Amino acid sequence: SDSQRRAIARLVTAFAREGRALYLVGGAVRDLLLGQTPPDLDFATAAPPDRIREAASATGADAIYSANERFATVALRLEAEAVEVTTFRGPASPGTPDDKGTASDLFADLALRDFTINAMAVALDMNTLAGAIVPIIDPFGGRDDLDRRTIRGVEDPGARLAEDPLRALRAVRFATELDATIEGETRAAIVATAPALGGVSPERIGAELGRILLMPGVADGLQLLERLGLLARVLPEIMPLVEFAAERSKDLWAHTRLVVARTPARLAVRWAALLHDVAKPRTYATQGAEVHFFGHETIGARIARKALARLKLERELVEGVGAIVELHGRPAAYGADWTDGAVRRLMLDIGPWLGDLLDLARADVTSGRPQVQRAARERIDRLAAHCERLAAERELAKLQSPLDGTQLMALFDRPPGKWIKPLKDHLRDLVIDGILAPEDEAGATDEAKRWMAENGG
Repeated sequence: SDSQRRAIARLVTAFAREGRALYLVGGAVRDLLLGQTPPDLDFATAAPPDRIREAASATGADAIYSANERFATVALRLEAEAVEVTTFRGPASPGTPDDKGTASDLFADLALRDFTINAMAVALDMNTLAGAIVPIIDPFGGRDDLDRRTIRGVEDPGARLAEDPLRALRAVRFATELDATIEGETRAAIVATAPALGGVSPERIGAELGRILLMPGVADGLQLLERLGLLARVLPEIMPLVEFAAERSKDLWAHTRLVVARTPARLAVRWAALLHDVAKPRTYATQGAEVHFFGHETIGARIARKALARLKLERELVEGVGAIVELHGRPAAYGADWTDGAVRRLMLDIGPWLGDLLDLARADVTSGRPQVQRAARERIDRLAAHCERLAAERELAKLQSPLDGTQLMALFDRPPGKWIKPLKDHLRDLVIDGILAPEDEAGATDEAKRWMAENGG
């Protein structure tokens, strides 16, 4: 983007003045090779954090702060873009000044990155800004792996995953995002690393799962999490559903993955879709030829809230997902016999998550019969229209005359009578038309006097 180009130019200029090399690295290089705009810009340099801060200050950045003490990362806001600059990781070349660095230092840094597709770099200098052709620094074959859609750990996949077990989840995210295959040695290392996820902070796990849930290929991503043994480690609450098999019951795990994929890519509805049937295994019952899951919505809501709270997700999101799970069966019962009061109760119970609830209800019909899907979709659409009508009426009801009957009687020193209603209706019409504000009592007073004078008041 233009703002990213300007940010790069300012940063490169500042580092060049100090005679220090600067490299664009990691995901930004990968995204550019894919023809995508990187969500943020990551750079690497031999300069230590204090020198990075000096160069960053010279750019006139809006904000400069420490982003990662472990990796000596300095973050800044530049041209409204998120930028991070990190000191090279790995051993420095013998005899190299700590603020200059060599190509071998860059290679040592790239060798410690997670996957080859993220272990590429671009050297940036004043020649780059002048339009010189910039070669990709790719010591581990990341570009070929990107072209082949292969996720491969850098050099020693087991060692890379041991450095940060969360990389196992990141591998699944990249495989899902890129529709890629995880290379065999890396796949085996992920399986072996799964138990170590117990030592990763819940917040990081929750955030990574959320990213996977928002991917277009989420159904495949969930399947991959399960097959690699990761899902049992990070979301054990769902494993009874994954493993559930009972007579006359559909495949709950296949159904769940399909429902998740059919919902819009919003975090609340995707989490709710993943957990909406989580309590079905424990509520499974048969009555003759019929299968029932009595109370699974209520129990499922409790399980969902507990699981997401354990992952340290935001409280509002936890409560929203819990409400959606608890009420997800109610829209399917909507019919012509539902009164306005019944719909209002649903709207009040679900609050701001109504749209997510209706989207889950639409996605939750996975029957292979087109007429069943069509009937369900039309039912939810009618419920949505009913909700919209009631919401519009509620908003309209808020539009009242700025002056009530008591105020009008006091204003004109007159007793109650038929004269009040047409005057209030007139003032209310002016509010509806936007001529008067609902709280504009002074303007309403002037208009009431004028109207009464013209209408025989």
